[in-house]
Amino acid sequence: MAKRRRAKHPAAALPLAGNDRLSHAGMMAFGGMTGTSRMARSPRFSNWRPQLLDADGEAEYELADLRAFSRDLERTAPVATGAIETRVSHIVGTGLSLQSRIDAQELGLSEEQASDWQSFTERRFEMWAESQYVDRHAELCFYEQQQLALRSHDSSGDVFVLLGDKARDDWPFRLTMQIVEADRVSNPDGRMNTARMVDGVERDVDGEPVAIHVARYHPGRIIAGTANSWERILYRGTSGRRNVLHLKETKRPGQTRGMPILAPIIATIKQLTRYTDAEVDAAVNSAALALFLTMDGETFGDASIFTDEEREKMLAAANWDGTVESGRAVNLMPGESVTSPTPGRPNPNFDPFFGAMLNICSMGIGIPKEVLAKAFNASYSASRAALMDAWRTWKIKRDWLARRLCQPVYEEWLADAVALGIIQAPGFFADPFIRYAWSRSSWCGDGPGALDPLKEATAAEKRIEVGITNLPEEVVAYDGGDWETKHKQSSRVMAARVRDGLQVPPSGPPAGVVVPPPDPNSTTD
Repeated sequence: MAKRRRAKHPAAALPLAGNDRLSHAGMMAFGGMTGTSRMARSPRFSNWRPQLLDADGEAEYELADLRAFSRDLERTAPVATGAIETRVSHIVGTGLSLQSRIDAQELGLSEEQASDWQSFTERRFEMWAESQYVDRHAELCFYEQQQLALRSHDSSGDVFVLLGDKARDDWPFRLTMQIVEADRVSNPDGRMNTARMVDGVERDVDGEPVAIHVARYHPGRIIAGTANSWERILYRGTSGRRNVLHLKETKRPGQTRGMPILAPIIATIKQLTRYTDAEVDAAVNSAALALFLTMDGETFGDASIFTDEEREKMLAAANWDGTVESGRAVNLMPGESVTSPTPGRPNPNFDPFFGAMLNICSMGIGIPKEVLAKAFNASYSASRAALMDAWRTWKIKRDWLARRLCQPVYEEWLADAVALGIIQAPGFFADPFIRYAWSRSSWCGDGPGALDPLKEATAAEKRIEVGITNLPEEVVAYDGGDWETKHKQSSRVMAARVRDGLQVPPSGPPAGVVVPPPDPNSTTD
């Protein structure tokens, strides 16, 4: 009987090739180069060669172009303009307003003392926020600067806010704000990025931003004869006060500068704008009345058959310039006939295609199509779902803006007001815990409104009844207002109506108030 021979492993026959195959299999097991190589050989990916760069490396090559494209679309493309304006009008609206919420227990204050301090501080801050002296250039108030900062952030990718002091006559506050466009923060004299400086942002050895370099003039300044220079501004001064606020949305670890929100859909919006312009031009050209005159070539074979009167009519017809007027009879040359082309515009497929492309754009910026187009043509449930989905995104961005801009500005304003003696806050500069307790606050903006106010009010009443929310929360959610202010106003109105006999409280009239009986002759609807 023949002896069975053991089969050798393929790697034993060809050592080098076997080792390569084993290494290849190992990489497959761990998701290594094999999958990528197979994709690279595919025709679908033959012209797609993305590079594995860090966040700053990608921004260095494309950020300038993305900013230019984004700003141009914001100026000229309705979809881009509507996207940014919709975000600004819902996230900021009329402005995020301060509601001081100090930690009374940490500070050892009673609820009444805390309420009095909060009301006093809110009034003083409102005086500063509504003034144009907030702006270093005395042009915008605090709420207008919120709009400008968010709009600039969305179109440019990021924006810087400089905090400084400026004394003015007959003005008690010194804190000022200056919004600096992203392009002005750059490396001095156009130098290359280094390990310590990227696009005008300087970092220390630990990677913490410590300073920015701000150009005196915008790089695109068109006024000739102005040599540019750069100023180094520390993020925090020697006393620890903030000098710079950098508003950016970080998408990758180690990212120094931000990307415009339109970056994912720039090409789509541009193509959609071109398509829209072409369709509008085609519709306009089709709407213009065009007439084509055709003539029988044998009509004038024998001109002697026409009389003198017929020749005069022919001459008048030959001088017709083609103008068509209502109620006018036009004589044509013998043998001539008029035809008009059949218009094929407006294109009936334009609206479905435009709507499909708008869906793509809305996904790229996180705004539902109905909200972006401001067209709520579906059912109430679908329209409300779209609005609520958008509000989830806007609420996240509103909280981001409050943390990155409003709260830091308020903390610096409060420190300035305490140092000047305008606000009394014992222990503010001595203990960081006490300072935090004095500085706590919340920021409220405009509410989402209601598609059906009656349904929204009924739902709010039910939520309060079962204890899911309370009245102050519903007031903030509805219109972003301050419940305490509304409560005081409602109390004064209720007391006045009861005092004048126009309303009876549920518990009956108060002592000393006589409610007149109803008039039997009066009628009600």
